[in-house]
Amino acid sequence: MSSEPTEKGHGPALHGGDTTPEVGTLHDRKLKEELEPSSGSDIAVVESGAINEKALLRKLDWRLMPAVGILYLLSFLDRSNVGNARIEGLADDVGMTGNQYLTGLTLYFIGYVLFEVPCNIVLKRTTPRFWLPTLTVVWGIVATLMGLVQNLTGFFIARFFLGVTESGLFPGVVYYFSMWYQRRERQFRISLFFGFAALAGSFGGILAYGIGHMGGIVWENGWRWIFILEGIATVLVAVAAYGFIHNYPETATFLSEPERDFIRHRLAIDSDATRDERFTWNNVFSALGDPKSWLYGMSFHFMSLPLYTFSLFLPTIIKDLGYKAANAQLLTIPPYALAFVLTVGVAVLSERTNQRAIFIIGSAVVAIIGYIILIANPDPSGRPGVSYLGTFFAAGGIYPATALALSWPAINVSGQTKRAVANGMQISIGNMGAVIGTQLYRANDGPHYFVGHGTAIGYLVGEIVISVLLYFLLKRENERREAITPEVKEVGQLEDWTGDEDPRWRFQY
Repeated sequence: MSSEPTEKGHGPALHGGDTTPEVGTLHDRKLKEELEPSSGSDIAVVESGAINEKALLRKLDWRLMPAVGILYLLSFLDRSNVGNARIEGLADDVGMTGNQYLTGLTLYFIGYVLFEVPCNIVLKRTTPRFWLPTLTVVWGIVATLMGLVQNLTGFFIARFFLGVTESGLFPGVVYYFSMWYQRRERQFRISLFFGFAALAGSFGGILAYGIGHMGGIVWENGWRWIFILEGIATVLVAVAAYGFIHNYPETATFLSEPERDFIRHRLAIDSDATRDERFTWNNVFSALGDPKSWLYGMSFHFMSLPLYTFSLFLPTIIKDLGYKAANAQLLTIPPYALAFVLTVGVAVLSERTNQRAIFIIGSAVVAIIGYIILIANPDPSGRPGVSYLGTFFAAGGIYPATALALSWPAINVSGQTKRAVANGMQISIGNMGAVIGTQLYRANDGPHYFVGHGTAIGYLVGEIVISVLLYFLLKRENERREAITPEVKEVGQLEDWTGDEDPRWRFQY
């Protein structure tokens, strides 16, 4: 293979030479082994010329993670604050019964599911710097308007369009990470990014507690201010995001040219991120026709029901244990804080051991224990501490398992457009579980919520089954390919690369 740069370029030699060493040489293989980190959180210091890899990755993390993490925190905050608003008088003011509240939640997820894949296609055809802040501005406006609804119809419309506008963020960011980080680095970053959802739960409780005291200012109840203030904050942050969201390494202004060359090289020896892939509909259909894309979607499907029902109904569940509304808001904070810590910790262990399925299964078992505690408590109102303990187990299992499930397409799907579509498919298929879940926690089911908790247990068992299936399917496919041809990781430097259907590609499980 020629050492001349391709259209995107692989840059100059990293050790000060005039040419880039050929792929497959002993020098290049040695460099690749030096560059590949042991985990997303424990990266060896590697120096090549003037570039220190550990310092560069730390620089990427500080530039990328806070920017997209804040947007996702706002997304999860805006979608889940309806649970806090409900116990602050929302239902009474718009004339909404418990079942109608569930309908509003369902409309949100219907809007979400319908537009995820189209949103990722738009992202591929535009840029992250334009698309991600634009989505955030629009959903911030919708969230603000939710505080002004006067009747049930207005509430339903606002919830639907909130789902539409928020649908492109998470799958878009997962794809975005795949264009910056090596395969083994993505899972930790995706888990850390998803951990912002748990932080949103904690911040949501704190904010709702404070904002709830604004009842009597303009409106009798304080729930409107929850939507209005948080929605305005979202718009302001989104407008600023046009300035601090970066596109891809080739155009990032915070990188020097040697750093860009270094990133191109380390991505080229690990993934397809440096390839100049044009959008084609064939690549879209490739994702739609791949059974593994659907299985990744089912993995998130089985986690989305417990994930979203937990965040939407936790304030109500705690209130039904006998706590006042204000205390119920505050008591939602500790379970989410634990969820964040465990999400990051499990992600680190998963990457260090290079195992995904086993940690998803273990986390799902922890969540099942939590729901069993919630169901088994014979007197939730008389013994609220027992049920409250159950919420810690539930949160501590749901969030780590979901984060790992969401990382599978990002590390296993090769082909930029195919990966973007597969990420969108996963979220769309997954959120169908959330649509079902919104109908399970009915007003007259508290405080035991047998139907909701029992269905969550069933779904978590389903997650265990699908994780076992994916483990053996991917392991067997790797063994089949190993008998055909050796693995080649330098896919960014292969002119004949066709994507993850190439037998030289290996899946991680």
